[in-house]
Amino acid sequence: MIAFLCGLVIQVELGSCVVDVNGVGYLVAASTRTLSALPNPPEKARLLIETVVREDAILLYGFTESAEREWFRLLTSVQGVGAKVALGILSTLSPGELVAALMVSDKASLIRAPGVGGRLAERILTELRDRAGKMPGGGGGVVVPAMATPVGGIEADALMALAGLGFRRAEAAPVVRRIMDTLGPAATLDTVLRDSLKDLAR
Repeated sequence: MIAFLCGLVIQVELGSCVVDVNGVGYLVAASTRTLSALPNPPEKARLLIETVVREDAILLYGFTESAEREWFRLLTSVQGVGAKVALGILSTLSPGELVAALMVSDKASLIRAPGVGGRLAERILTELRDRAGKMPGGGGGVVVPAMATPVGGIEADALMALAGLGFRRAEAAPVVRRIMDTLGPAATLDTVLRDSLKDLAR
């Protein structure tokens, strides 16, 4: 099993790169996020590797960050999410944005990823929502209340949920207040949390 590769990045293409390690060129599939973080060829780089063995091939998937590799492993544990779809999701959403989407059941964000339709997005949300807070980009596994929250308590509940996800009140409070002001009477706990997480995940 290959844990990582350290060598010269010889070539970067759409969806993959070639890494020369002591004269052996390894073809490594990766998300656009990882590929954009690589140096220009021919420069040295280190890629974390997830090896997938199939009957007809041994495939390598590379990541510049351990958080992305952990999300890849979790996503591919969902039935219907293969390696290609998982990379598509990771190309579309960062780990922090994935946490945000799962915590507030943001189906639309998942559907933006290539290969993810409505039914698959629902399955991902159902199977991974409870695990999102413990993944990189999240915190202590806060569960967003499903019941309606009185308008006066939305801001406090949003700040409590964000604190559970590891965000400091000092950084979260101004973001939540601005979003509450923007949404006005249309503000709900789900929308405030979703928009706040998107902003804080940047």
